[in-house]
Amino acid sequence: MTDDSPLLELDDDFVQDPYAVYAKLGTERSAHQVRMPPGVPVCAGQVVWLITGYEAVRAALADTRLSTEISRLDGLFARNAPDSSRRAGFSPAIASHMLNSDPPDHTRMRKMVSKSFTGRAVERLRPEIERITGGLVDALPDGEPADFLDVFAFPLPIRVICLLLGVPVEEQENFKSWSKALVSGDSPEAAVTATTEVVEYIGGLVERKRRRPTDDVLSALVAAHDADDGMTETELVSSAYLLFVAGFETTLNALGNGMLHLLHHPDQWQALREDRSLLPGAVEEFLRIDSPLKHASFRCATQDLTIDGTEIPAGDFVLLAIASANRDPRHFADPHALDVRRPADGGQLAFGHGIHHCLGAPLARLELRVAFGSLLDVFPAIELAADPGDLRWRNSTIIRGLQSLPVRLNRR
Repeated sequence: MTDDSPLLELDDDFVQDPYAVYAKLGTERSAHQVRMPPGVPVCAGQVVWLITGYEAVRAALADTRLSTEISRLDGLFARNAPDSSRRAGFSPAIASHMLNSDPPDHTRMRKMVSKSFTGRAVERLRPEIERITGGLVDALPDGEPADFLDVFAFPLPIRVICLLLGVPVEEQENFKSWSKALVSGDSPEAAVTATTEVVEYIGGLVERKRRRPTDDVLSALVAAHDADDGMTETELVSSAYLLFVAGFETTLNALGNGMLHLLHHPDQWQALREDRSLLPGAVEEFLRIDSPLKHASFRCATQDLTIDGTEIPAGDFVLLAIASANRDPRHFADPHALDVRRPADGGQLAFGHGIHHCLGAPLARLELRVAFGSLLDVFPAIELAADPGDLRWRNSTIIRGLQSLPVRLNRR
């Protein structure tokens, strides 16, 4: 692409097949200027730098000159959306968390939350995750078409994150409706309403945990906050909101995307049924071949920097293409093919890299292994119950997830 050629737009064609766009950009350089499409909230028409390729993306994920600090990002978004009400996603009530912070604030908040996501802490959740998963598997229809996302991939992480936050069972139905509004992309207004209601609910739940703590992550965060004031009250509520959204979004998409590729490759399903020791590596392969996030969250260059020979000026937006990195042919052999026997030490970047590496990665991996293991135990055969050409991907710059996934799961 020459300097005077029109910029590629990350439009619906890109949403439906980002890999074709990455291929068009080529591998001669890693930094490309692209344009956000009309209709995207806040950043419509914005020109951003898209970073592709494994080595460049991995290095950029750990580059401290690329900031996720919310005040910087909101200032840049304000160029296109001076009406602050359109930038609801950057309200301090939901955005004052570690993902939108640089050190030392990031370090302070992550330290408080990380205690709840150690390998030992996550493993203690296994019995409950297995119980929740088993109930959902038992309720799946035998041989009848069903939306896999609706009947399995969506409710599983919602119930787990509610368990993690200590949401009473009788109140979890609200989280289902809020989550639907947040992930559907059908109505920005409904998403804003759901966000407001979630924040109000979490604020009330924090007060209840303060008065009567229970054995859950939110109670632990409240106790830590009250003991050493390591977080402001706003940061506490915002961190709980982050755990809620990230907790269901990543697992939902990983389940759906992994199942889609297995539906296209029934031989891989059979291989997993015959050799369950392949499952941990298969989970890494699902995360690699269609990462739940095709891009990392927006970053801002805090100073002039050079990426693979391309100068990026201070103050510019940068998007890091995780999906491109995870299918880079220079790093992964036959990268567009699903291979559940692929060595799991390839370093896929679905959970990021550097200080913002996903804190919930151990929990997501556990959920995925339990979920696919339970499905493999019960269903000898799976079929796609729709024309592949009719499947649509959700309209999002960051998320890589299907709108629906009709399947037939056969118990015999």
